[in-house]
Amino acid sequence: MLYTIKNNILSISADTFGAELHSINKDGTEYLWQCGDSWKRYAPVLFPFICSPTGKKYSAKGVEYIMPANHGFARDSEFEFLSKTENSVSFILKSNDETLKVYPYDFEFIVTYTLEDNRVIVSNLVKNTGNEDMYFYVGGHPAFNCPIEENLEFSDFYVEYEKNETIIQPLPDGTSRVIIDGENKYALSRQLFDYDVIMKDKPASKSIALKSDKSDRAVTVEFPESDCIAVWSPTGDDNATFVCLEPWTSVPTYADDEDFAIENKKHAIKLSANECYDYKYTIKID
Repeated sequence: MLYTIKNNILSISADTFGAELHSINKDGTEYLWQCGDSWKRYAPVLFPFICSPTGKKYSAKGVEYIMPANHGFARDSEFEFLSKTENSVSFILKSNDETLKVYPYDFEFIVTYTLEDNRVIVSNLVKNTGNEDMYFYVGGHPAFNCPIEENLEFSDFYVEYEKNETIIQPLPDGTSRVIIDGENKYALSRQLFDYDVIMKDKPASKSIALKSDKSDRAVTVEFPESDCIAVWSPTGDDNATFVCLEPWTSVPTYADDEDFAIENKKHAIKLSANECYDYKYTIKID
């Protein structure tokens, strides 16, 4: 079921399925990708994995499990509506017989969207409701229209980091390519994503923006609690008029493949029994 909240600047909608944002609208302009044929998502929530381990297999408490879906199961789960105020809406997913088949921990996962002026504050609250430590990854995958408005092209936009970064992308043949070297932005093109997602581990920046010199409209994702920021769009598909700006708690699960046991994966978050972990990021709309 879809729920809508608004203030004097923004209107947003989010669904109980996946607790996923479906719309971010300002002055009649839609900023969020509308789940087209090129990618049938809007802004999925990533939990309890970011990407997948090799073969989708891992172990927990000495037992082997298969996480069948990429990015975990939250994005394909029906959440319960939890609450709504004038400026916020919350959804909850609780561990159940189905989640326990692929992830052996008891939890509550609460996703909340809060409007504050021209910002959408996204909260991903994990509660360990079990009697032992639990391990997980969490992140966002919002897709923003690019171009944001009509009469512009995908290539009119660029990605801008808050601070200068160096991003070197490894390639399948064992070589690498430099995306930026001590700079803070790069132009968008289809070829840019020929080798999939562009990630920056432990960035100096705490925000990233989608901008154009031909428009005053922009999107900025602020991620003060993230150790990794990713940028992605499908390569070779001119109908994929969107760019994902993805704040993650860390590098993806596959980066920890040297450890099969989730307890030993160095980037997994460890949460003690009865404790909470609240991962937040903000989407700023101009």
